[in-house]
Amino acid sequence: MSSDGSSKLARWREKYGSLVIALCCLCSTITSWGDNWILTGILLLGVLICGTIGILI
Repeated sequence: MSSDGSSKLARWREKYGSLVIALCCLCSTITSWGDNWILTGILLLGVLICGTIGILI
């Protein structure tokens, strides 16, 4: 029974994991906007890359 639950979790991670990371990067980007432009740029790249991976794959 526990192996069935872990496989569901693994499938959910594969399907939605990168979208969750992209959403977290977006929230962090919005809260740190203007404080540190290097960090903001890296987080925006994270949103674009992880969002693209989540949508295309």
